[in-house]
Amino acid sequence: MAAISRLKTALDRTNTGLVLFDALNGYLHPRDPAKVAFLKERNILPNLERLLAGARRAGLTTFYPCGAHAPDGSDTVARLTDTDMDLKPHADGQPIKPRFYKDSKDSEIAPELAPIDGDVVVRKNRWSSFYQTNLELQLRVRGIDTIVIAGGSTDVGIASTVFAARDMDLGIVVIRDGCYSARGNNNEFFLERVFPRMARVMAADDAVTLMTR
Repeated sequence: MAAISRLKTALDRTNTGLVLFDALNGYLHPRDPAKVAFLKERNILPNLERLLAGARRAGLTTFYPCGAHAPDGSDTVARLTDTDMDLKPHADGQPIKPRFYKDSKDSEIAPELAPIDGDVVVRKNRWSSFYQTNLELQLRVRGIDTIVIAGGSTDVGIASTVFAARDMDLGIVVIRDGCYSARGNNNEFFLERVFPRMARVMAADDAVTLMTR
């Protein structure tokens, strides 16, 4: 029966959960005017709000994987990389560090998408929502075998979470207009060339239409 439910086209509350990845103030309400304009041009926050409202009307549980990095860096591993997170060559050779740290305003969930009773906040320390978190358990105990996922960045946390979900045999829906990355064509590459082989990729409004009670 579990395998059959993953082939259903409807997104029913009995087996489907919404995953809003890193829906944080620091990402959705950035201080950089260029990033503000980038998100506004793509209508990211309103799209996420409509998606969340539709999920709640249909009775889906929403899960919030959120970065929770220690300010002192004790849970961060330094490693050599060719570039920084924006794909710029390292001028000083410094390793990549988290953008935001727990207990800061930036690390709080954006108020427009705030959890309600019954939703689940999942603290994470790596890109994937599943790595050493209890997200898999939280899905399993609710009988959820399909996730609808949105947030950013597409080529970082969304990608690592989708790869993990696929290898865990979960059904996956990626929200095309609810995911974003400002790094060249990375967003389009994943949405057009990678995710369609392991998931359904659709607009927020189309996903809401498939959500049922």
